[in-house]
Amino acid sequence: MDSPALPGSTHDLTAARTHGIVDALTGADIPCWADKAYRGAGGPVRVPYRGKRHNLSPGQQAVNRSHARIRAPGERAASTLKTWRLLRRLRCSTTRITDLTRAVLVLQLNAG
Repeated sequence: MDSPALPGSTHDLTAARTHGIVDALTGADIPCWADKAYRGAGGPVRVPYRGKRHNLSPGQQAVNRSHARIRAPGERAASTLKTWRLLRRLRCSTTRITDLTRAVLVLQLNAG
């Protein structure tokens, strides 16, 4: 499925709704742990409690810690991908990006 690019100023939640991501998650009943930008998405999209830590109840703080632990591997993966200069300078067909990403990951994990 091809989706048109949106301007960089488009809010994350607006982009997710435009591309049908929220509806697809809801239709498939797939839980999703998102950041605070997705507040109001509804369906299976879960966001942390809002507010400063010292203003949250101990239960809310515990939920936010659990939420952060679930999201951490995805955040680390996105951070790692952003450090790969190769992906910023690709000049090939977009259909090859997944294979290139996998190859670079294998090389990175096996470099010692």
